[in-house]
Amino acid sequence: MRTYPHGVPCWVDTEQPDVDAALAFYGALFGWEFEERLPPGSGERYVVASLGGKDVAAVASGAGLPEWITYVAVDDVDASSRGVPDLGGEVLDGPTTVGPPGRTASVRDPQGATFRMWEPGTRLGAQRVNDPGTWNFSVLRTPDVARALHFYGPLFGWEVDPDLGAGMARVEGYGDHLARTVRPEIDVDQKNAPPGFRDVVAGVLEAPGPARHDVVFAVVDRDASAATAERAGATVLSTEDGEWTREATVRDPQGAVLTLSQFTPPEGF
Repeated sequence: MRTYPHGVPCWVDTEQPDVDAALAFYGALFGWEFEERLPPGSGERYVVASLGGKDVAAVASGAGLPEWITYVAVDDVDASSRGVPDLGGEVLDGPTTVGPPGRTASVRDPQGATFRMWEPGTRLGAQRVNDPGTWNFSVLRTPDVARALHFYGPLFGWEVDPDLGAGMARVEGYGDHLARTVRPEIDVDQKNAPPGFRDVVAGVLEAPGPARHDVVFAVVDRDASAATAERAGATVLSTEDGEWTREATVRDPQGAVLTLSQFTPPEGF
């Protein structure tokens, strides 16, 4: 099973007013299969998506603004929650036990970006990542990177190393954890990567506007996936071709924003 050390983003879900419509959209876009995880009659829904039999994300009922939400693994959600106010953030809800799956707390950072902390029980986090149709990365876009790191550094151990290039936050020891568990071949796969890349867990980029955690999903073909999303009722907001990826930012039919990312490494990498 894939596990996530303290400070590593571990799960994503989206809250939507019309769960069935969301299931139809994401099933068409990513080929996900779905399983209800709350009993009928509970008044709420939490539907876990899987690909190839492995959990990848979830769709939940929610009356607020539809959005994708990033969860960050913590060893002790109560202890981590107590540290949030001292760093300038706010605990919006919790800590709360959600049954055997685990404990969670909703947090807003000092610049307004919201996320959830997750202390795992039976739900360890996403079990398939980085493959087409699965969660690839979460990126904190913030107007002040230094201020953001004053919050996420002490709370989660995030560090930004200039040698890795802009926007890559690492947690020391994460690569060793992967090598011991689900990716023993990590150093072979990343033999041309800069030192420290094996520890990268998230993106932190300077961007205007309200701070936010953007959620990125891997796809085989950016343009084909964007066209599929449009046919299913989404709106393509922007596209970008970079050195390593071709991306499209889309708004799903109910308003949640996500990024579709095709990996296009330089020749010889």
